[in-house]
Amino acid sequence: MLLNLLLLLVGFVCLIKGADFFVDGSASLAKVFRVPSLIIGLTIVALGTSAPELAVSTTAALQGSNEIALSNVVGSNMFNLLVVLGACSLFAVVPAGEDILKRDFPISIGNAVLVLIFTFSSALFAGGIFGRDMESQAGMIGRIEGIILVVLFVAYIAWLIMDAKKNKTEETDEELKPLWKCLILIVVGIALIVFGGQAVVNSAKEIARTFGMSETLIGLTIVAVGTSLPELVTSIVAARKKETALAVGNAVGSNIFNLMLILGTSAALNPISVNFASFYDLGILILMSVVTYLFILTRKEINRTEGIIMILIYVAQVVFAIVR
Repeated sequence: MLLNLLLLLVGFVCLIKGADFFVDGSASLAKVFRVPSLIIGLTIVALGTSAPELAVSTTAALQGSNEIALSNVVGSNMFNLLVVLGACSLFAVVPAGEDILKRDFPISIGNAVLVLIFTFSSALFAGGIFGRDMESQAGMIGRIEGIILVVLFVAYIAWLIMDAKKNKTEETDEELKPLWKCLILIVVGIALIVFGGQAVVNSAKEIARTFGMSETLIGLTIVAVGTSLPELVTSIVAARKKETALAVGNAVGSNIFNLMLILGTSAALNPISVNFASFYDLGILILMSVVTYLFILTRKEINRTEGIIMILIYVAQVVFAIVR
């Protein structure tokens, strides 16, 4: 018990320090290449914080055991959407620029709708989804659908690169970190984030077992939150450093990475069976995405009150998932 508590503490320290290095390196890299911080957040930061999920999902797919891939992605996206953005707004008002409103957020919602269509169409072809229990199979995301998602992801990244070339930021008079130092900060930051996240999840699971928590409850709470800790800590650190564009880009970009690259790669390697519970959760994710988007549209930002509401919505969803 004492060892697990110590590991939990070390894990959190590594997460926070890793996020600190990662944000500093990413923000400096944006200035070196005169690229908007949002683009760095949507690409490098989002990929870095989603690296653990990508590694786990790919390994599971290669081993033929990726049945829970969709539920993991949906759970992570809901956490990023409601808790990560909501928590950031507690430290600073989270503004949303035109690119987020007109390009990235609609793409994130559109991806979720596309995955729902893929699942729904296969379910209807297989004989419908209604009247089934939560654990029964509702549909499948096949290899073709997975390849489509990956191709769309590549097109999205190409779009971001072209946009970055057209919209270079103005040169700054402040002293810039050398490129090698930016890259070292990013690599060391990712390593500490991955190690810290694993340490927190593993130690928390052992502590939870000590108190008699079931595997299902551990999975719905500790593991779900643990896999999204990199996004949470990185975005909060970015918000506290007034790098709000990085924070927003990380949360929205991670959701796009999860649905297009991670889910697409998993399905391309091995078709994903989808049960009715995951199908239902995907619908909830789309609804929550639209609600969050409307929050942002009202004032082009997320304030503290809206952030608290978003966090409470997530808590209510978790409670419902536990008792259903």
